[in-house]
Amino acid sequence: MTSSFYQTLILKTLLFFLIWLLLSESFDLFHMGLGLLAAFGVAWFNTDRSTSRFTIPRLRIVWYFLWLVGRILQSGFHLSVLILHPALPIDPKLIRYRTKLQEEAGIVLLGNSITLTPGTITVEVNSQDLVVHAMDDKSAHDVTSLHMDQRIAGLFGEKGME
Repeated sequence: MTSSFYQTLILKTLLFFLIWLLLSESFDLFHMGLGLLAAFGVAWFNTDRSTSRFTIPRLRIVWYFLWLVGRILQSGFHLSVLILHPALPIDPKLIRYRTKLQEEAGIVLLGNSITLTPGTITVEVNSQDLVVHAMDDKSAHDVTSLHMDQRIAGLFGEKGME
């Protein structure tokens, strides 16, 4: 195991421990020790021990995360308008969608990003084929416009999509 593995393990453990502290609000020695142990266990099981085919520069992750938060806020506002409109102008639909992403991690990130965005949910993922439920045409456009694909391709350095 490389030093990169240990650095990632320590970083994940600290992040999971911070989340534990924020959610538990228990600062006695027993609960903090239990949280640290749980954080380490989760980090250990979720840290890849093999050499990865790709590395994601941290700055790209931050920009993607900020972009995704913006999309979540915009979609949340749009969905609120739909729900509060007296005519309730929803037009739900299932979209069969084929991504051009090659990396499995990128496809997982795409599916999760779609699900996190209000008004859409990833129903099924089969290789590069996704089935997405969308509340209306505008929500469907968020998926079919390829913006998320292109952003994620940029994270993973996939050519031809950036």
